[in-house]
Amino acid sequence: MEAPYRHVVVSHDADLGIVTMNRPERRNALSEAHMLELTRALRALGEREDVRAVVLAADGPVFCAGHDFADMVERGLDAMRQLFAVCTELMLTLHRLPRPVVAQVQGIATAAGCQLVASCDLAVAAEGASFATPGGRGAWFCTTPMVAVSRAVGRKRALEMLFTGDAIDARTALDWGLVNRVVPAEALAAEAARLARAASRGSVASKAIGKRAFYDTIDLDLDAAYAQASEVMAASSMRPEARAAMRAFLERRSGATRR
Repeated sequence: MEAPYRHVVVSHDADLGIVTMNRPERRNALSEAHMLELTRALRALGEREDVRAVVLAADGPVFCAGHDFADMVERGLDAMRQLFAVCTELMLTLHRLPRPVVAQVQGIATAAGCQLVASCDLAVAAEGASFATPGGRGAWFCTTPMVAVSRAVGRKRALEMLFTGDAIDARTALDWGLVNRVVPAEALAAEAARLARAASRGSVASKAIGKRAFYDTIDLDLDAAYAQASEVMAASSMRPEARAAMRAFLERRSGATRR
């Protein structure tokens, strides 16, 4: 029997799986235990046939305040390496999950919290949300958050966030490509669900193949990206589901031509 969760709540809304970070008293800061539970919950939803997409949400006024310093300050080097290995596995799980993942950001997302948003496939933010990688203002640069953030917003904007540590508001995050939608707070959950369902309609298997191919090719040079994408597309065309879709399209077109 699967162990219960202490730091997250897992729920369902028809075909959506919802993982809600549930440490509002700690501003949903990412302790090692919290990150392990997030990874376990996400993977469990990714294995369920009745779940077509996943929403990552948070309880309380803060989406995620980054790493939990109370879980870090007394760690030695090896223990700190272990913590960041757990963090890396969480972020990679978001990429590897065979379902679209939508971040539902109701408040501040800072440092590793901003990294979480950038690591999700899609993101919807409330109008009052904000985003920051504040290490640049202090003595500990946000080097792991920068991996995901720079891939979401590009070099110059990422470096501005990283060097200054200044927060950007939700509208700026939208303009920079960190989030896909900005909505009033009262519409946040509905819009996140709507986007998740739009992203997951059609073939679940096809979306899983496409998501994996996207992340596998996005950082390759053009020739290598086309070579890999072409092989994935050729191989996936052999799937019975793909063949049936082609035949259905041809039959619809033939019927329209006869009319």
